[in-house]
Amino acid sequence: MKNALGDPQSLLVLGGSSDIAMSTARQLVARRTRTVFLAGRPSPALDASADELRALGAEVTVLDFDAADTADHAEVLGRAFADGDIDVVLLAFGILGDQARDERDPAAAAKVAQVNYVGAVSSSLVCAQHLRAQGHGALVVLSSVAGERARRANFIYGSTKAGLDAFAQGLGDSLRGSGVHVMVVRPGFVHTRMTAGMRPAPLATSPEAVAGVVLEGLRRGAHTVWAPGSLRFVMAGVRHLPRPLFRLLPA
Repeated sequence: MKNALGDPQSLLVLGGSSDIAMSTARQLVARRTRTVFLAGRPSPALDASADELRALGAEVTVLDFDAADTADHAEVLGRAFADGDIDVVLLAFGILGDQARDERDPAAAAKVAQVNYVGAVSSSLVCAQHLRAQGHGALVVLSSVAGERARRANFIYGSTKAGLDAFAQGLGDSLRGSGVHVMVVRPGFVHTRMTAGMRPAPLATSPEAVAGVVLEGLRRGAHTVWAPGSLRFVMAGVRHLPRPLFRLLPA
């Protein structure tokens, strides 16, 4: 349960070594979140994330979680909720893929969809069931501005985020009145390991800045937040560009 100041006491991260997830976890632990579950595929990065949060004062449990292995989601994620209520679930996993390669290799494109959309749908529903049962909590879903209108240069990744965004909004509506809050986060280009070596897009931001947007959104009970906030207005224009003009945008 949240403390007297309204700060979350427990956090479950799906995608435990994600740069954005770790920045969010650090900021929450600094605000007295004391119980953290990091769910992700075993790796030195996941272990390092757990050690860092422990050093900051959190009690951390690592869960062996594969977003693509939906058959195990109920059992694996159920372990976190078995230990007590979870105040915040942060869905932060995803793969960017390689657009040029994936267009030539449908199996690779399907893997992007399996992780980013199918895995997210499965794990979100598992967590939503537990949050509904406990009668409170927030599910934070990292979407992307890439899902607002898929560009020719990243339409495979963008389409998975478009689907996830629509799903999360519908899930939030279905949970209305249950005490469970779903918040969709739409970052733009973020300087992370996933985007290393790529040319930054305009209004590029940092994991720390996105984390700050997440925490402020939770405080306000927002349903959708943008990182940075100015992207809300930029994408409103992009969304309504005539298609011939949209195709002229830089790839």
